Amino acid sequence: MVIDILLIVVGVAMVLFGADRLTEGASQLARRMRMSELVIGLTVVAFGTSMPEFVISLTSAFKGSTDLAVGNVVGSNIFNTLLIVGVSALVAPIAINKESIRRDCPFGLFASIVLLALCLDHFSPIIKGNTISRVDGIILLVLFVAFMFLTLKSSKNADSTEESETKKTLSLGYAIVYFIVGLGLLIWGSDIFVDAAVSIAQALNVSESVIGLTIVAFGTSLPELATSVVAAKKGKSEMAIGNVVGSNVFNILWILGATAVVCPLGINGITIIDLSMMIISMVMLWLFSYTKFKVERWEGLMLTMLFVAYMAFLIVNA
Repeated sequence: MVIDILLIVVGVAMVLFGADRLTEGASQLARRMRMSELVIGLTVVAFGTSMPEFVISLTSAFKGSTDLAVGNVVGSNIFNTLLIVGVSALVAPIAINKESIRRDCPFGLFASIVLLALCLDHFSPIIKGNTISRVDGIILLVLFVAFMFLTLKSSKNADSTEESETKKTLSLGYAIVYFIVGLGLLIWGSDIFVDAAVSIAQALNVSESVIGLTIVAFGTSLPELATSVVAAKKGKSEMAIGNVVGSNVFNILWILGATAVVCPLGINGITIIDLSMMIISMVMLWLFSYTKFKVERWEGLMLTMLFVAYMAFLIVNA
């Protein structure tokens, strides 16, 4: 138990340092590739920081722990939207790009609703199939391709507001090294954290679905949390929000889609309350952003408090 606690501390330290390197490297690459930081956050950074969820969900599915695989994604998306955006907004109000409000937030909400619809068979008294089937997985992957097409297409028309002021500029080689090293530390640190956290949870006899929705989701969301908070602190709020929305879409469409195609996913321990909370969190983020293109500190506090309430609910009903 003591060793596991120490490993958790080490994992968190690796994730925080990796997030700083990844954010800096991605920002430099965004400028050099003449792509907006929003697009980089929605694609490259979101894919990189979603790798822990992908590895955990795929491994869990192969081992027969499908509740853990689905709970990891649902829990991670709730963490992303409530805790990460909430904490990032508390650090510094997050300015939202109009394109993100018009396209990305609605797409993230749409992906959440699609996942709920695919899971409804589990709650229906008529339809008994309680899995995200291979056909469901293909549907999710098709939507993922559509999202990537729209995002990359928009990058051609994106306003890459280049700043000519004197800033520290990394060479292309160093930017790539920063990105790769940061990504590697994020994934490695998250892996160490999750292994140690799951070991502690199992010793305390916590159910698999609760482990997936809480400890594993938190561990695999550490890259998004660290990356978004660091990005917000550095004034790169477009990357912060793009990372969150992009990761949510990646988690549902790519991770669950690819995992379900390989191995159909049972959702026995995931309740409609968990899926509904995922949708509610996206609705709140969209509404907060839509009103004034910014998530204020008090709105960040509301998101954080809702997250704490949801975690308390899970623990009490574990």
